[in-house]
Amino acid sequence: MPAVWAAAPAEFIQSFCVRCHGPEKQKGDRRFDGLRFPLEDQHGVLDVQDIIDQLTLGDMPPKKADQPSTEEKAAVIAALTEAASEARARLASTGGQTVLRRLNRREYRHTVSDLFALDMTAFDPTSKFPRDQMVEHMDNVGDTLVTSGHLLDQYLDAADLVVEKALGTLEQPEEQSWHFEGNFVPGAELKYAHKSVYQNRYLCVYEVPNTLNHEGGYSAISDFKHGVPVDGTYEVRVLAHSVNRQHPYDPDIFKIDPDQRYRLGIVPGDLRVGTLHHPQPIEPQLAEVTVNDGEPQWHTMTVRLEQGQTPRFIFPNGMANCRKAFGAIVRRYKEHWPEKERKNTGIFQARRIVLKHGKMPHIRIHEVKIRGPIHQTWPTESQRLILGADTFHSVNTRAILHRFADRAYRRPATASEIDRLMAVVETRLQQGNGPFDALKDGLKAALCSPAFLYLSESGIEKKAGAEKASSLSPHDLASRLSYFLWATTPDAALRQRADDGSLAKLNILSAEVERLLASPRSEAFVSGFLDSWLNLRALGDMPPDRSTFGDYYAKDLQNVMKRETQHFMRHMITEDRPITEFLDADYTFLNKPLAKHYQLPATFAPDNAHRFQKVALTDRRRGGLLGMGSVLTVTANGIETSPVTRGVWLLENILGTPPAPPPDDVPPIDPDVRGAKSIRDQLAKHRDSPACYECHRKIDPPGFALENFDPVGAWRTHYPMGKKRGPLIDASSEFPNGDGFQDIAEFKSLLLKRQKLFARMLTGRLLTYATGRRMEALDRPEIERIVSTLSKNQGGLRRLIHLVVQSPIFRSP
Repeated sequence: MPAVWAAAPAEFIQSFCVRCHGPEKQKGDRRFDGLRFPLEDQHGVLDVQDIIDQLTLGDMPPKKADQPSTEEKAAVIAALTEAASEARARLASTGGQTVLRRLNRREYRHTVSDLFALDMTAFDPTSKFPRDQMVEHMDNVGDTLVTSGHLLDQYLDAADLVVEKALGTLEQPEEQSWHFEGNFVPGAELKYAHKSVYQNRYLCVYEVPNTLNHEGGYSAISDFKHGVPVDGTYEVRVLAHSVNRQHPYDPDIFKIDPDQRYRLGIVPGDLRVGTLHHPQPIEPQLAEVTVNDGEPQWHTMTVRLEQGQTPRFIFPNGMANCRKAFGAIVRRYKEHWPEKERKNTGIFQARRIVLKHGKMPHIRIHEVKIRGPIHQTWPTESQRLILGADTFHSVNTRAILHRFADRAYRRPATASEIDRLMAVVETRLQQGNGPFDALKDGLKAALCSPAFLYLSESGIEKKAGAEKASSLSPHDLASRLSYFLWATTPDAALRQRADDGSLAKLNILSAEVERLLASPRSEAFVSGFLDSWLNLRALGDMPPDRSTFGDYYAKDLQNVMKRETQHFMRHMITEDRPITEFLDADYTFLNKPLAKHYQLPATFAPDNAHRFQKVALTDRRRGGLLGMGSVLTVTANGIETSPVTRGVWLLENILGTPPAPPPDDVPPIDPDVRGAKSIRDQLAKHRDSPACYECHRKIDPPGFALENFDPVGAWRTHYPMGKKRGPLIDASSEFPNGDGFQDIAEFKSLLLKRQKLFARMLTGRLLTYATGRRMEALDRPEIERIVSTLSKNQGGLRRLIHLVVQSPIFRSP
């Protein structure tokens, strides 16, 4: 019989597959009765590859169906593989190519930052760009990055912002100084209490920035609300100390780590955007110092501020909610107040009573001195980079534009392209603009050119015997490599490799990969790829319930969780760790708040508790991606968990075997909010429907394996039922092939047995991210070759990145 199936795979499919995937039923949205050999198109190749994968895993035919023998399976897998390979070879000329794709928002930001040597920490020229369309969480796939009329208008505005900020004026602004002592007016909620108790002598910070009420998380200088007069670097000196770090109250009121000294940070604020005492869209932390108890001391911070921005002071390890703390203290500690104050329990008077008579923990600032802009050199780095000299001479306009266009277009600009830029300059001069302003408009025109906005990835043909193979030009290869690993334009060294053509040599290409990965700029790859692969950019889209998960906000766990995953991947690249450590590892990277959230007994020095360190794991529940809070939170809805949601995510992003979308007539699962039934019971009823069973037998098991993790990734043994303990969680299940597991640890052991699936998925995602196009059926042999080579050489993540870059898929248009 094996010989029969090998010679006639269509008969095998008819015997074992068509009953469930034919004209009467299309389980899993699959239909195979129309397959014809030899295979006619990519859809046929995809269907055959799907059959090969399911047979290899043992997931098909289903356990209750008739089963082929091991020999029969092997024979038909070999026959189907040969048929798919033959079809791929025949269809290769119609294989996938990267369409002309534009820069996405993050690539635009990184690129203009490097082109103009701009500090983008608190400046975002893309803030009004429409959100990039995504496919499979990827934000750089060319056929989804449409260009609308609105976006074209925003390109004009962004070019104007960028060039004006970079070149500004040629006259050096004078350094100024400001000294603030007293008249520190707080936000509206604290205004009465501070005026009554302190007469506005102090600038006080009470809580973390990310609170519900925003009463005491941002402290701004009321007399400096309009901010600095010009862009630049400013020195900010504060006379500050921590007050009441040791207090007589229940520590649960504040949720502050008593072992940590208080940290004082600065974020920018802009009155034109909104109130200075509430969060704003752009507020990166610019600097931080640790303040002591006792007498106030001077602390110096140097920060970059844009024109109109003012420094705002924050308390990163402050209390969770000062409004609640004021109310709790005034009610629970009435014996501490004078008799006449004990009836004043309303929040308006509570703030005054606690500040006057109590021991409210906070950071207190007595004086602030600001000096700047501080210029290390003049002209600025941006001006020297663009102008190529210490001053501007109009006779150099064409040379300046040519040098800039070579960098902006990521290849040598043509004479006709420079002519068009010079035509803009000439027009502006004829309209009465000065030479310097005309030059600026020429630069803006370059930033609006398709040569800048779109990545040119056309191929050059190389004759190889009777065939022709197309490969990227050296400059396009340099761009693809740079945007893959840095999300920005090639630097001078990489451009030189493109100019002399040496980048086409694999040893030179490999050396450049090593250089780019060793650079801090490759953090753009780590964060960008994790956002795209694991959908981590969606963290915060469904914020967890504050009343249930208060520590998520008080300890800034959203950002902390994401940084854990980034540290983990960075370590895997640097040390070339096996990619299976994404599935299970005996270490991770934590700070103290995250270690506490995970209930892990890690030790941290008090002053470094917020910093990350490598932590060994003995508890297998946490090792790898599936034990990380970032993954567990992004796969929940902020209120409850769903085995279906997490199961689908895992099939798509870990195993690379996404289920078919549910039929239109299938009703959604209706959760029993009273907790009378477990989600397992609900899903069991859902699977009773024949239309649901086929997909849910694949989706539900990996989802059940993760049920011991709550919506923010904390471990639990029971479901919640209001404030009571609900049903015991059962995390056991089995794969369609009968492999069973009892908990997350056993589940990860089974995943390791399917590591080839994971390697194939990860390779495909890296190639999609690197090339800006989706992988197709014809790419499968090259992906398999990469996976096989990686396995044979026992390579790790860095080696996989090298194999991706060296592959024909990466080096072809």
